[in-house]
Amino acid sequence: MFDYVSFLQNLSNGVLIGGVYALIGVGLTLVFGVMKIINFAHGDFVILGMYCAVLLNSLLGWDPYLSLLVAMPLGFMTGALLQRLVLSRLMEAPPESSLLVTLGLALVIGNILLLTFGAEPKSVNVSYASSTVSLGEVSFSMILLLAGLATMVVIAGLYTVLNHTELGRAIRATADNRLGAELVGINTRWIEAVVFGIGMALAVTAGVVLIPLLFATPTFSGAIFTLKAFVVTVLGGLGNIGAAIAGGLLLGVVEVMGASYLTSDYRDAYGLLVFLLILLLRPEGLFGKTVKRV
Repeated sequence: MFDYVSFLQNLSNGVLIGGVYALIGVGLTLVFGVMKIINFAHGDFVILGMYCAVLLNSLLGWDPYLSLLVAMPLGFMTGALLQRLVLSRLMEAPPESSLLVTLGLALVIGNILLLTFGAEPKSVNVSYASSTVSLGEVSFSMILLLAGLATMVVIAGLYTVLNHTELGRAIRATADNRLGAELVGINTRWIEAVVFGIGMALAVTAGVVLIPLLFATPTFSGAIFTLKAFVVTVLGGLGNIGAAIAGGLLLGVVEVMGASYLTSDYRDAYGLLVFLLILLLRPEGLFGKTVKRV
């Protein structure tokens, strides 16, 4: 007999987790859409966010969500600085140059974290870790619910910036036609620095949101989040921000449903299986080619 309560429970958990995956993927696809750079260090930016929350919690006793007040602007400024000092020199270089540089950046970040915090996994214990909120017969973990709400707020903010501000119009113009944007007076180099800063801020935010749920390790975890970001991005279509959100939700639901109804041992493999099937059936992604509006 079909248990609809269990199904709705798993579906809601998958959507909430998928929202965090979407937050990771949106940062990657935004950078690709504007700069045409695939950032192999994106997952390590997520780990930086996790360690930022760990550090502020251990030093000041801050709740992870309070640490967003520091982590988001710090992530934005660090990303913009990295773009200006490192990646801006590669804009005219062959595509493989940026791949190698971002891969090297991932290795540098992982090893700096390893030297600073050691190899022992870190996490943050919060008072509401075991709290739940019930809606009818479905219960929501407070941690997952807060993660989903934080994701919605951040993505809504990004939507507003991209579609209702001069900065957003300049970003979309640069993504559509860099030369045309320059001809109408847009400083595309400045826009690229802003976009990479936004991408890193989104990744750092995802890391802060995830730290009550997961342990942070300095080396291996970054590769996992980078892989998930690529899966989310390709599921929707490279450069398509709205589709990256849908891809993140799909990945979260597939992982949770697979772990619940099949076996949790291969949780990550279920998302990869769907990823491979979509690549075979729709190589351009579920929602087609690049779309610059959210």
